[in-house]
Amino acid sequence: MSGLDEFGEIARLFRPLTGGAAGAFELKDDAAVIPQRPGFDLVVTKDAIVEGVHFPLGEAPDLVARKLARVNLSDLAAKGAEPAGCLLAVAWPRSYQLRDRERFAQGLAADLEAFGMPLLGGDTVSTPGPFTVSLTAFGWAPEGRMVRRSGARPGDLLLVSGTIGDATLGLAAVRGEIEDPDGSLTYRYRLPEPRLDLRAALRRAATAAADVSDGLIADVRHIAEASDVAITLDLERLPLSGAAATWLEGQQDTAAALLRLASGGDDYEVVCTVPPGVRKPPGFTVVGKVSEGQGVEVRAVGRTLEAGAGGWRHA
Repeated sequence: MSGLDEFGEIARLFRPLTGGAAGAFELKDDAAVIPQRPGFDLVVTKDAIVEGVHFPLGEAPDLVARKLARVNLSDLAAKGAEPAGCLLAVAWPRSYQLRDRERFAQGLAADLEAFGMPLLGGDTVSTPGPFTVSLTAFGWAPEGRMVRRSGARPGDLLLVSGTIGDATLGLAAVRGEIEDPDGSLTYRYRLPEPRLDLRAALRRAATAAADVSDGLIADVRHIAEASDVAITLDLERLPLSGAAATWLEGQQDTAAALLRLASGGDDYEVVCTVPPGVRKPPGFTVVGKVSEGQGVEVRAVGRTLEAGAGGWRHA
């Protein structure tokens, strides 16, 4: 037990995370106010993560909190939105002592401050089940300019930011299945970097975008379905980190290995489409193209591959 009742816990652990935001009312009310911002739309996203599903059993509480913040910030980034605030829901396991809850709050505080997203409210409960946490994030995007999944057009190029597959290999490293000498793969899995630095480029150039959370193939499919277009994805053009490239070189079946990297998920990069005449934004790699039709064709080693779900499929 924590030794605090719910309100004492909120005052001690979470009130400091409001950053003095006026609409949070120091978490002393049971609702918050988000002041209007003329000329902007309020963008809302929500993600939940569950122990044993989205992060390993026994993961450090501060890392859980930071990953929770970052996966939600990644959604805002892909929409071209600026963080404005968030609501938190926590279901504490009975095994969590005060020190565990404090560590969670400290990790969350670090990232909310770093990314400028004050806590506006939420709820805490106890559960006999696994540790479960959820964040609802709010952001501002210029009116009518949130980047949606549904804007891709035939002729557009398919681009992805950063590198793909590190988180998949990072999870394998956490499980002891592969070596990770410098810890870079594990870090990418545990602490993804939300690509908020790409917001301006996306608003300027992208016709459609999504963050790479379920798996690159799956998230490309989301864009294709929302836009009612066909997309060809060339896995041999995937941008890879040095560690992922080294791993790939050691695999006997290149096509299967590329499929694993492109469908594992948790990269939290941004995949988008841009018109062919628009200059490629810095930090992006062209990995495919959009055409008329429906569905996603995944290609590597000179042939079309059977990709299956292409990533995480929510039950």
